[in-house]
Amino acid sequence: MAQSTVAPPDADTPGKGSARRVRTTKYNRREALAGYLFISPWIIGFLVFTAGTMIYSLVISFSDYNLATNAMRPVGTSNYAELLDNPKVATSLGNTLFYAVLAVPLEICFALFLALLLNGVGRGAGFFRTVFYLPKMTPMVATASIFLLLLNGNTGAINQGLRFLGISGPQWLVDPAWVKPSVVLMALWGVSGTMVIFLAALKNVPRDLYEVASLDGAGPVRKFFSITLPMISGAMFFNVIILTIAAFQVFDSAYLLFWRDQNNAVPESSLFYAVYLFQEAFRQFNFGFAAAMAWLLFVILMILTFIQVKVGNRFVYYEGGR
Repeated sequence: MAQSTVAPPDADTPGKGSARRVRTTKYNRREALAGYLFISPWIIGFLVFTAGTMIYSLVISFSDYNLATNAMRPVGTSNYAELLDNPKVATSLGNTLFYAVLAVPLEICFALFLALLLNGVGRGAGFFRTVFYLPKMTPMVATASIFLLLLNGNTGAINQGLRFLGISGPQWLVDPAWVKPSVVLMALWGVSGTMVIFLAALKNVPRDLYEVASLDGAGPVRKFFSITLPMISGAMFFNVIILTIAAFQVFDSAYLLFWRDQNNAVPESSLFYAVYLFQEAFRQFNFGFAAAMAWLLFVILMILTFIQVKVGNRFVYYEGGR
């Protein structure tokens, strides 16, 4: 009795398999084309306003650029050599580094503290989240105006409160030792963006871990360091990098507090790197040197981010593995 064999679909027609692959390829190409069309506004904006301007600024950094005539005279690496000879570059970079070392840990701790408070709120949590986030929505000019009143060494509300406690408050906006802490206080006012990221991370911590730790007799402090911190280490890692980059680019708060009124004497400790870059570009019209300053800042941030990624990955817990 002859055995009958059943051929698989399309096996008797070799051309059908290749035709199906061709149709699949065409479908994938159409899908890819549709996707690129949807994101084309972002691609065009990135190429024109980000990548294009970065390349143009790199060209300017090797020239003496005249904004009025839009003429560039090549000067080689003299702008970068001036970065080493100009004492204000070192001063502003030192002020910015000091501010970053002071501001980033304080912002992380304060934002995490607020997030822990909100995470423990039951009823009315939405109201408190809105209240805590409102400072982030306040325009920077209005915030600076408020802090100019709060930090006034003679009549400011902060020193008035310290005087009520028997403490002589400092001259926040005049004393060089307190200039950068005053900018840090203003930065803490707008820390709610970081707080929201921490709050989202806290909401994703499994409650079962806390229950098991309670059965083992762990207290709140042990739970925080053994469960909470490891489980939100990814958000911590992200916030540290973002806040470090933002700290090295600090401009608006320092400029509005100290440099808006050029008639007053301004302490040198308030000369941050971005402020000095702004002065060179839009007051001295030294665009070539300002572009070189911008690229130096870019290289510094790239190095710092690389170090943070290499070091931070050793302490970040990834639930799905590395």
